[in-house]
Parts: sequence; structure tokens; C-alpha cells
Amino acid sequence: MHSLPPPSETGGAGAPVWFLRGAVAALSVPGCVLVATFIGFGGLLHDVQFPLVAGLLSTLLIWALPAQVILVGGLAAGSPIPALAIAVCLSGVRLLPMVVSVMPMMRGTRPRLWQELLCAHFVAVTLWVEGVRLLPGVPQYARPAYSLGIGSGLMVLSLSGTAIGFYLTDALPGPLAISLLLLTPISFTILLVRNARAPADWLAIGFGATISPLATYLPGGLDLFWAGVGGGTLAFIVARWLPRRRA
Repeated sequence: MHSLPPPSETGGAGAPVWFLRGAVAALSVPGCVLVATFIGFGGLLHDVQFPLVAGLLSTLLIWALPAQVILVGGLAAGSPIPALAIAVCLSGVRLLPMVVSVMPMMRGTRPRLWQELLCAHFVAVTLWVEGVRLLPGVPQYARPAYSLGIGSGLMVLSLSGTAIGFYLTDALPGPLAISLLLLTPISFTILLVRNARAPADWLAIGFGATISPLATYLPGGLDLFWAGVGGGTLAFIVARWLPRRRA
């Protein structure tokens, strides 16, 4: 990460400068993985004859690939719209712990509701990982603009990947197009391990990995939610209990 100048160096143009810095920060390895993943999504749109504009709109408004796959696959299969709406909402619940944990880092010195709502919309796996890594090094006053820059950059990359995959799907083997959808969860797991520092981080990864296969067959499709919340909660409790036990 490049060194960040003090607030005095940005002057009155602080917000645009930090927005651009965030957009540039989106051009990272996780951002490239996101492009590859959405290339696979674009291929899926083409295969089920889903309109590209509608697929791009799903990226813009839903901004959660599993929920988008549920929506596109359900519409292609003729599932009822109300049932699909509920399924998409339930799939998005898994992002709630990420929003809660990273939003305090995105808040500036003068909190504005519209900024916080927009930042919250951009919170997904990639932005959560990059936010936890980069935002502590950004001055607090600049964090909303920087967060919006990262989110906007990742959104543009995702929209571009969707369009590329849609038009190039005939040139991609079917198994390759499908496997691209797995890049985001694989990348997320690698980044979690890379960013783990405290014992609680490693405990959360271990508990989450243990709970995930056990929660796979629970009703509601919330296995990732329970693995994340359950693993994180257990890690927090154990991390708080161990020092007291040693004392």
C-alpha cells in the first residue's frame, strides 16, 4: 500500500482525491478475481438467454453474486417472482455481519446518512476484505469518499466482467465458465487467512470452517450466515475467556 498524505496535502479537493485513490485501489488482485468471477456470470446470462441489460442491472442493484445466480436461475426455470424475491433477500442476509463490522471504519468525522447507506450498499465479500485491510491507513475524514471509490471501482469491474462474459461465452468452454464463479469464495478464503492476525481471527476461521458443512442442510439456505455468525461469535467468546482462564 502506498503511503497516504496528511489531510493538509489534499486541501479543499480532499473528497474527490480520496475517491480516485479508492477507485485505483480497486485495481487489485481481489478486483481481478472479481472480474473473472463476473465473466462466468455473464456466460451464465448468455446460456439461459437472460437479457444483458437486466443482468447488468442485477449487478448494480443486488451486488451479491449468489443472489444474482439465484435470481437468474430461478427466472430461467420459471419460478414464481415472490418466491425468488424472498430467496434473494435471504441470500443477502449473509452480508449483514460484514456490513456491521466494516461500517464503523467507513464513517467519517461528519457522518451523513446518505453516504453511509451508499457505502453499505457496496459492502460485499471483496469490499469487506479490502476495507478491513486498507481503511485503517486512511484518515477518518476521508474514509467515506475512499470507501465509495473502492465500491464504485469494484462495481465498474464487475459490470465490465459481466459484459465480457456475455459476449465471449461462445469462446469459453462450459466447465471453465462455471468454474469462474468459484473464484470469489476461493479468493475470500485465501484473503481471510492472509489478513488473520489475532488469535480470534484464526479461531473464527476454524469455527466457521467446522460449522459450514454442518449447516449445509439446514432449511432456509442460510448455511453461510450461520457459519459466519456462529463461528465469529464462538471465536469472540473463546478469545475473551482464555485470558481470564490464564489469569
